[in-house]
Amino acid sequence: MENYIAISTLNDFIFCPYSIYLHNVYIESDESMYHATPQMQGKIAHKGIDQKTYSSKKDDITSLPVFSEKYGLIGKIDLLKQKEHLLIERKYQLKRIFQGQIYQLWAQYFCLTEMGYEVQKLSFYEISTNKMIPVELPTETQIEEFENFIKTFKNYDPASPITVNPSKCKHCIYNNLCDKTEVPNVYG
Repeated sequence: MENYIAISTLNDFIFCPYSIYLHNVYIESDESMYHATPQMQGKIAHKGIDQKTYSSKKDDITSLPVFSEKYGLIGKIDLLKQKEHLLIERKYQLKRIFQGQIYQLWAQYFCLTEMGYEVQKLSFYEISTNKMIPVELPTETQIEEFENFIKTFKNYDPASPITVNPSKCKHCIYNNLCDKTEVPNVYG
């Protein structure tokens, strides 16, 4: 059976493939060892979605497990507003939207449409500012870009050398646990 890619790892892979390894090593550990304030805020803000108490509207679907056989993806969506055909990915704070976050939203979109749901609009919702940030549906060129990214992910060799990027390393939640860098992290 083919291994499915967790949608949540798409952004991590672009950030640093080694962070996925570290996440899996420390997944059973005390999160306070590596989660910084932004991750803790995100977990707290996400509680309503994860516990399916965010909305009582019957047309709002929260925390739905999704998959795509075509792309070999598996994960969960935050919120699908069925009446509006709107898929929303909630984030506590978005100072900047990274390509990996776009890929995660597209992945959720591809999963939902493959599963038979109608999605016509995509958006991020920034909880800290109560702001919706619309994202265009992927074009044919962007779909091809996404497919190439998925191939790169699937063909990645974990034995390949890690490129240490000090500006990324200092923002990595696994920085203090990483054996690839000596860069101090910004979280203290």
